[in-house]
Amino acid sequence: MAGVRAYIEEAVDELTNKVSWPTWSELQSSGIVVLVATFIVAALIYLMDLAFGQVMDLIYLKIFG
Repeated sequence: MAGVRAYIEEAVDELTNKVSWPTWSELQSSGIVVLVATFIVAALIYLMDLAFGQVMDLIYLKIFG
């Protein structure tokens, strides 16, 4: 049980004294970057899905047309 207590105390010490936490403005900037990247990736996936759907429609028309 002493090992668990020491582990928790060391974890708390590291999180409060050794970790460099970002400022609020850094968090906002990072959040905006993540949001923009998410929209870009979503748009790319949408376009790939749209193109794949068109290709499949052409294939189905040729086969079953």
